[in-house]
Amino acid sequence: MPETPRVGAFAIVPCNDLSAAIPFWARLGFARTGGDEGYVIMRGWGCEVHLTQAGDGPWRVPEHNPFGIFIRTPEVEAIAARVDDLIIRPGGVLRHREWGMYEVGINGPDGLLVRVGWPSELMRQPAS
Repeated sequence: MPETPRVGAFAIVPCNDLSAAIPFWARLGFARTGGDEGYVIMRGWGCEVHLTQAGDGPWRVPEHNPFGIFIRTPEVEAIAARVDDLIIRPGGVLRHREWGMYEVGINGPDGLLVRVGWPSELMRQPAS
């Protein structure tokens, strides 16, 4: 029996090389759950992202990619540990931000900005 759909919103991300983007998302902890050769549905961490083969547009040159995606989950540290070599440095390192989020910035396929975060006030505090 298929999983019951949940109410929510998700990103549809254009990719210059769809087959190369899938392993990136798998590395973040997402699994392919549907789609076809030109459109892939991936789920992980209570989130869903859809990937599609890009057509013409400014993102064809990664330095001009206008897209970003924010993954909101308390598992920020677990995801960051999976992709330490892709963390944007120095500015994207895992830390509490002045806008109240504990987050990290990750360099995704085609220059896609992937931010992962959770409200700082809700992060588990270390045991004293």
